[in-house]
Amino acid sequence: MTDLSAVRNLAHTDLPDALELSKLAGWNQTEADWRRLLTLAPDGCFCIEGEGRVVATATLVAYQRDCAWVGMVLTHPNWRSRGFARRLVGHTLGMAASLGIGRVKLDATAHGQDLYASFGFTAEQEVERWERPGISAPNESSENYASSLDEAAYGYSRADLLASLNPGARPTARANAYALTRPGLIRSYLGPCIAEDLESATQLLTPILNAVSGSGWFWDVLVENRYAMALASALGFRPARKLVRMSLGPPLREREEKIYALAGFEFG
Repeated sequence: MTDLSAVRNLAHTDLPDALELSKLAGWNQTEADWRRLLTLAPDGCFCIEGEGRVVATATLVAYQRDCAWVGMVLTHPNWRSRGFARRLVGHTLGMAASLGIGRVKLDATAHGQDLYASFGFTAEQEVERWERPGISAPNESSENYASSLDEAAYGYSRADLLASLNPGARPTARANAYALTRPGLIRSYLGPCIAEDLESATQLLTPILNAVSGSGWFWDVLVENRYAMALASALGFRPARKLVRMSLGPPLREREEKIYALAGFEFG
């Protein structure tokens, strides 16, 4: 019998099992994305093992003590309805508390909202994934990122995340907009993207998205930013999934009008 309390840290040797879980869910993460999570949060990636393999996961990425992000809450289809997700989410919240982080956020699927609400999370705003069909192109970004612009939009520093998303780039102190891209398992991924206004976002994103003919993209947006959705529509994207951003602890709303693309549901 599997011990339901046997939550342990995810290890690099567990990555094939973790990747299989996200594949089974139809998610876009690659093994590189899982490695990035382990690098960013070596003590914040958790799992439950069953019959010698990882059958459930959850991650917690901390942005200093200002905010922590829960993601990658996955359970193998053959091991569902055993309380694994509840156990793992509770474990991530315990980790956040031990780090002195009182504010935790996540982007919840419809299936997970009741679970998160039972822990005290409340709905904050809607999130949508937009897609443009095509192939996944090898388009790791080489653009610089603007740490100061990102922090102004989110209200806290995500410098470590941005550096991990594009390790070859140098942060810039000032910019009207920045965008990063990365390969995905199903489609290439646009995000994060922060821009001061629609014109800056349009000038930046149009050549990036059209650089590779026939390439497919995912683009995650906050519904409150109507300009981002209008731009996505103009560039041939259509809504594919709906999620809800939920928060626990002291309220802190991002400046949605500046956030044109998220970094991913596991990062915010």
